[in-house]
Amino acid sequence: MLLTLTACSLFGSKPNADQAKTASAEVMYNDAKKSLDKSNFEEAIKQLESLQSRYPYGRYAQQAQLDMAYAYYRQNEPESAISAADSFIKQYPNNPHVDYAYYVKGLANFNPGIGAFGLTFGQDPTERDPQAEQDSFASFKDLVSRFPSSRYAPDSRLRMQYLLDALAKYEIHVAKYYLRRGADIAAVNRAKVVLTQYPNTPSIQDALLILVQGYDALGMNKLRDDAKRVLDLNFPRATTTANKVSASSQ
Repeated sequence: MLLTLTACSLFGSKPNADQAKTASAEVMYNDAKKSLDKSNFEEAIKQLESLQSRYPYGRYAQQAQLDMAYAYYRQNEPESAISAADSFIKQYPNNPHVDYAYYVKGLANFNPGIGAFGLTFGQDPTERDPQAEQDSFASFKDLVSRFPSSRYAPDSRLRMQYLLDALAKYEIHVAKYYLRRGADIAAVNRAKVVLTQYPNTPSIQDALLILVQGYDALGMNKLRDDAKRVLDLNFPRATTTANKVSASSQ
């Protein structure tokens, strides 16, 4: 379902090089492109940096900046990829391929490890910083908001939904962690985050159940019953667990 990312090109099949300077830049760029095509990203980065240093202006300089973002991403250097993409966006905001820079920014921070399989059993989930995933979502959101017809928009929307679900699951893991350790107020607050920030994710049911359990442990019976009514209304199959919580406190 997700696109296979390849380097984006600003050029057609035959660039119009009528000066020696442009021709030299073309030769340097073609050498870097060959390295990219061979997945020799470290060498490509060196060649692209050399091209930018020697010819800092013109379309080859723009292409080099964009390709560097891609090469750093494939080289597993997300900070450098984001820096290169940000530089391209700032210098060339009207470039017809600026949407690609936003896309690379999102990919550089995209980490499927925050999902259900990424939260290792026995590990304190509060130690996991979801900032990269939040930044990834923001980059993809910028892309689909600014360029809704971009070729990268459909994939970005898929990744945004994945990130929302994953971030909501992360909050649920943290809330359950707090419940197990008797930190009921913290658990309730985490469940509220899911309800307010991730209302259209499957984790809503778990969040409501945590509210029932947390409020019950705190002796806040009215809030517990309110949460249970919302749970009953929206997720009838979850009422068995909620009823057990209510019965245990009576």
